[in-house]
Amino acid sequence: MYRVETFIKRHTADQSDLSFGQRYKLNALAQKYAVQNALWKRRLMEKEEGRGLFAQQKRGLEALTTSRMVYVICSDPAAEPEKADQILQAIISAESDAGRKVENVDPAKFQKFLCDKTKQIKALLCCASVQFCVGTAEGKLIFKALRA
Repeated sequence: MYRVETFIKRHTADQSDLSFGQRYKLNALAQKYAVQNALWKRRLMEKEEGRGLFAQQKRGLEALTTSRMVYVICSDPAAEPEKADQILQAIISAESDAGRKVENVDPAKFQKFLCDKTKQIKALLCCASVQFCVGTAEGKLIFKALRA
């Protein structure tokens, strides 16, 4: 960086030995260098202060690391009621983390819903078991069912 600046100063101070085309190219390069240097300094300052695009990336990374996902693999919720209860508790916990109240949830109805969905997903994906993922992201509940 220092060498570039000294080269520009040396040749812009004494432009008498340069042709018109050389002067034009040197001035254009000097302007491009000045713009890029200012942009570099501005971005570096934003990064150091935690502003701009860098702060958004950092906040996104923090949100990913702070989000808590619960994974439960279930083949038959009717035969495994403890897994259905674990999924229900994870959903209630995720909703309360998102700031919403969950009231009047019937565990029997939820287990029936889970049995129906598990059968449907197993038939659709041709698999023996289903993996349920429960968590929050950006204040919203995430409830996914995937092939296990």
